[in-house]
Amino acid sequence: MDANLALALDALLAEHSVTRAAERLHTSPAAMSRTLARLRRILQDPLLVRAGQTMVPTPRAEALRDEAAAVVRSLGALLSPGAGVDPAELTSTFTLEAADLVGAALVPRLLQLAQQEAPGVSFRLRAEELEAGSALRDGRIDLEIGSIDHVDPETRVEELASLRMVAAVRRGHPLTEQPLTPARFAAAQHVAVSRRGRFTGPLDTALAEHNLRRRVSIVLPSHLAAMTLAARSDFVCLVPAALPGAAPSPLTDDATALGLHLLDIPLALPPLTMSMAWHPRHTADGAHHWLRNAVRRALSSPRTSSD
Repeated sequence: MDANLALALDALLAEHSVTRAAERLHTSPAAMSRTLARLRRILQDPLLVRAGQTMVPTPRAEALRDEAAAVVRSLGALLSPGAGVDPAELTSTFTLEAADLVGAALVPRLLQLAQQEAPGVSFRLRAEELEAGSALRDGRIDLEIGSIDHVDPETRVEELASLRMVAAVRRGHPLTEQPLTPARFAAAQHVAVSRRGRFTGPLDTALAEHNLRRRVSIVLPSHLAAMTLAARSDFVCLVPAALPGAAPSPLTDDATALGLHLLDIPLALPPLTMSMAWHPRHTADGAHHWLRNAVRRALSSPRTSSD
């Protein structure tokens, strides 16, 4: 017996009428009559018999009615889109990969959303991998968040925000005392952030166009460590911030908390795109659908004092 026969059996036993069962399943009475004949042969029972102007179920049909309805409900649940999952019923652990600055901005709001909507959900954050790996494809992580430039061809990528880099310095830093020029900016002490240990990046390319070079005294793998150093010294670090006219980015919250002063860099720098990436096997999964939506909301909502 195929699924269509199960649907027809449920409709016939619920309606006690070939015509009404046909209307319920959007088919013709003739087609439903042929289906009833087939069901009678398979089940070796008439199922519905004439009683004057109506049809009444046989004892076998009465015994099958609840079971047929349950089968149809199970089929409906099996074939329903996964996005219809109830977040309150989730008991999932999601593994996310993100830079420390992204994680620090994301986690407080993400946890707040989980407590409100999906209290059975927990999170595991992993640091960014040194090399472009297959963690998404292998299932070692559920979602990657950040500047993504090393995905496999099948990976789904969604842009979350377009950002710019600004300079972060301590209050009272010499760079805050006069208008910032490319030359004054290049002459300052710099700390770079790179998980691969690189001393140069797009900023150095922009400085080279002005025949300028900066000296990077130290490279750190952590944005938060670089900001802490800048807050305690005359070092300058870079922080991603919202584009002019856009809503503030939560990625600057920690710089503000450390008392850092943010300066516009007087150079033409390429924008920074922050995205999230996942393997396509998760696209229709209801739990992962909630996760992606929660990340969108968390990174678009500035942190408040109650977070």
